[in-house]
Amino acid sequence: MEINELSRLAHETAVEKGFYENPNRPLSEILVLIITEISEAVQEDRKGNFEKFKEEIADTYIRLGDLCGFLDIDIEAEIKRKMEINKSRPKKHNRRY
Repeated sequence: MEINELSRLAHETAVEKGFYENPNRPLSEILVLIITEISEAVQEDRKGNFEKFKEEIADTYIRLGDLCGFLDIDIEAEIKRKMEINKSRPKKHNRRY
């Protein structure tokens, strides 16, 4: 299955589970849910629980997929485009990290 298809399915599931009951759902709300999943991954890493860490990383991708499905973003094309841009950038983008 391709990334765009996973995004479509993630969004369909989010709609079915009631995350879009508000037709004017703010983008910031969706972004906070993505941040929450990343935070949960950090917590599982801190505990040394690699299995739960992987699950939270998967949740992060699902939330990102939901966002792409909601906004109809062709994420496959965007990733490829951005990877090409990144190839021409300097080491660490001229920053320490």
